[in-house]
Amino acid sequence: MFKKILIANRGEIALRIQRACRELGIKAVMVYSEADREAKYIKLADESVCIGPAASAKSYLNMPAIISAAEVTDAEAIHPGYGFLSENADFAERVEKSGFKFIGPSPESIRIMGDKVSAKQTMIKAGVPCVPGSEGALPDEPAIIKRTAKQVGYPVIIKAAGGGGGRGMRVVHTEAALLHAVQTTKAEAAAAFGNPEVYMEKFLQNPRHIEIQILADQYKNAVWLGERDCSMQRRHQKIIEEAPAPGIPRKLIEKIGERCVAAVKKIGYRGAGTFEFLFENGEFYFIEMNTRVQVEHPVTEWITGIDIVRTQIMVAAGEKLPFMQRDIQLRGHSIECRINAEDPYKFIPSPGRITTWHTPGGPGVRVDSHIYANYVVPSNYDSMIGKIIVHGDTREQALARMRTALAETVVEGINTNIPLHRELMVDAKFMDGGTNIHYLEEWLSKRER
Repeated sequence: MFKKILIANRGEIALRIQRACRELGIKAVMVYSEADREAKYIKLADESVCIGPAASAKSYLNMPAIISAAEVTDAEAIHPGYGFLSENADFAERVEKSGFKFIGPSPESIRIMGDKVSAKQTMIKAGVPCVPGSEGALPDEPAIIKRTAKQVGYPVIIKAAGGGGGRGMRVVHTEAALLHAVQTTKAEAAAAFGNPEVYMEKFLQNPRHIEIQILADQYKNAVWLGERDCSMQRRHQKIIEEAPAPGIPRKLIEKIGERCVAAVKKIGYRGAGTFEFLFENGEFYFIEMNTRVQVEHPVTEWITGIDIVRTQIMVAAGEKLPFMQRDIQLRGHSIECRINAEDPYKFIPSPGRITTWHTPGGPGVRVDSHIYANYVVPSNYDSMIGKIIVHGDTREQALARMRTALAETVVEGINTNIPLHRELMVDAKFMDGGTNIHYLEEWLSKRER
């Protein structure tokens, strides 16, 4: 096992990884920007290194600074968390070439699954169902683009091969709008991701967003840890996640879970990963794989009893998975609400000093957050300041516990989206379960009127 790990991230995930290190008896080195000097996990760290100013490009995305910090502190491995450099194959490669262990998959796996075109081709070969669409990147010939769209059937969606986070995609309903949409998306993709390649898929009208969590070691042992429903989204950003997904037959879930494990073994994947699917009319369609720990990993931890971050570290250290598929038992229901520093009606970011911070408690309640009273939320990063996660024997009990937890939570000094979550927890359709990925935006448009 490692003696010292450098954590190349910030916010709640940095604290989450630090806690896993402490449990394993590993010293944690925290890197931080000047904006995060007063963060809780810096105060709790065994060692900490400032790697630059507030701007991400000069700190959390600064590869040489992070690797230098690992060198001067004699760390043995680097955990990238999520976001920032966590799915950057070049970073993973530089980490390993510098003599450190990257706590994640191999650079090759990140490259294959990070490019949406190669990921889709890999999944088709592995027998994982994909959304109907172009076989690879769209060519420049207008006739071929039009023919592909006719074969797939309108509406179609044009996506950037190197895209992510809901960026680099455009829905097209008619042939008249097709070529302009392709060219515009290509230009955006080149500017945002450094890769102008785009591909085409059938645009599903009312799908749900379902994901399968996997864990794998370097000895080709792999398991899937049930599914998560992440359909409550705004602008492709998840707001609420839950596990298991309500209303989907277990046989369908088991079939897709087994295919994900087979695919992982086929590509020699190592570490934690998530297969993301659209689910419509009883069918699963692969859209992408995230080669890192997810924001919503706690709901899976709660229904399986497995510590995903701890297992990531153990696998990276060369240990075998300590469990097999038959050991994975799902218990109860878990729901997570992402707490963002933003106006709950206009969604304008709300950085600033938190004057009061009171978190909920009681049976089946977990709060993952780096926040404390008098902490200043910086304006330089993502607005998420924490997560409230609950568990119950049933979905109804989990919903009741979340309503209680949200009612107990007090955050003053800044705006948060807690009022939005309180409304959603009593929304009739959400309470019934099985809402699609468009439901929240439609609900918000009616609410705004």
